[in-house]
Amino acid sequence: MIVPNSLAWSPDNRTMYFADTYRGMIRAWDFDLASGDVSNERVFCDTAGHPGRPDGSCVDADGCLWNAEYGGWRLVRYTPAGKIDRVIELPVANPTCCCFGGADLDTLYVTTATQRLTPEEISKQPLAGSVLAVRPGVRGLPEARFAG
Repeated sequence: MIVPNSLAWSPDNRTMYFADTYRGMIRAWDFDLASGDVSNERVFCDTAGHPGRPDGSCVDADGCLWNAEYGGWRLVRYTPAGKIDRVIELPVANPTCCCFGGADLDTLYVTTATQRLTPEEISKQPLAGSVLAVRPGVRGLPEARFAG
C-alpha cells in the first residue's frame, strides 16, 4: 500500500472498507467486531476510468459508502454492493474526506486540499482548502468512540 486512506465500517460493523488511493481501489473485508479480525478481502470498487482517485470515506444510515474522489471534483455514493448510486459535483478538484455532522447528522462535511494545485488552479477554485457542507438528503451515523 502506498497511499492508504479511508477506514469505514458498515452500520452492522460486519464490513470494513479501505481506500487504496494509489491503486484506485476501495477494498472491503469481513470484520469481526469482537476480535478485530478481518477476512475475505475483496475489491469493493475499482475506480479505473473515474476522474479522480478514492480518498476519505464515511458510511450513511442506509449503509452506503460516500467517498471523496481526490482530483475528481466530486463525492461518490456507493451502494453496499459497490455500485455508484449518486455523484455530487464539487467546486474544488481535491476533496479529501467526508463525514456526517449536525444535530440530525444530515449535513455531509467535506475537507478539501490545495496540494499539487498551481497558483492559477487555486485562483479558479477559491474554495480549495476549505471545509464544504452539503445536504445530500440522507443521514449519517454517529462515529464510534474509542473504548480504550
